[in-house]
Amino acid sequence: MTELNKQPVPDRAEHNAFFPSDYSLSLYTTKVSDFDGFKFEKAYQGKKHKVLMIASDERYLEMKNGKLFSTGNHPIETLLPMLHIHHAGFEIDVATLSGNAVKLEMWAMPTEDKAVMDLYHTYLPKLQNPSKLADILADVTAENSPYLAVFIPGGHAALHAIPFSREVKSVLNWALAQDKHIITLCHGPAALLAAAADENVENYPFKDYEICVFPDALDEGANIEIGYMPGKLQWLLAEKLIQLGVKVMNEGISGQVHQDRKLLTGDSPLASNALGILAANELLKVAE
Repeated sequence: MTELNKQPVPDRAEHNAFFPSDYSLSLYTTKVSDFDGFKFEKAYQGKKHKVLMIASDERYLEMKNGKLFSTGNHPIETLLPMLHIHHAGFEIDVATLSGNAVKLEMWAMPTEDKAVMDLYHTYLPKLQNPSKLADILADVTAENSPYLAVFIPGGHAALHAIPFSREVKSVLNWALAQDKHIITLCHGPAALLAAAADENVENYPFKDYEICVFPDALDEGANIEIGYMPGKLQWLLAEKLIQLGVKVMNEGISGQVHQDRKLLTGDSPLASNALGILAANELLKVAE
């Protein structure tokens, strides 16, 4: 059997950009997710409540060495939580910072998973034509907002602009002030850094919150050694969050999820199904 290559694969669409190596994809991707049915007792029947997904519109993430990682939102981390939330009765609106299409890591798409792929095709028009977050911000944060929660999927593209967005900060502040759910996993918790913009560290609203997040040790080590990324990241996510007083609950990736107040988090793509189950059940508790 031929050994798979551990060198990142050049992206033919962009100068100095690279996809994950064939070897890393053999370890990290699957054609079928671990979805094993819905766990809620009864779906929400109303039309009043929705969920806002803030997704990445950026394909390329620059590494310390100047090379570009051809990334996006991880499809299982995006679609599997959506699957549970959608079938629990909640419509999901999609927004990006620019209003440009959501970028997905298509090389990680679970193409033989019928439930996930059906959901993908259902939401493809919204993924291709999302709202611009700034344009809907007033509606999202309004007193009579239809949104119960905000969901930020993972994938390394979540490190690009979302952590520095004033609009994301406004959504997070609204969610905290109105006791709404915030749902995120893997590198998606980078969005929580947006709440630190222009703030004294002592005023950071997620200080002392417990979360699961993708481990820095893998981004600094294995992800480079197996050619998943073409270099080291410019900054480390868990390190930034810990500096702000956030408590990271996981060391590795085991599919761990965690709930602290209305913040629901997961450690990696392995947590996608469990996070979706948790999110659906928590949203059903508060839906009227």
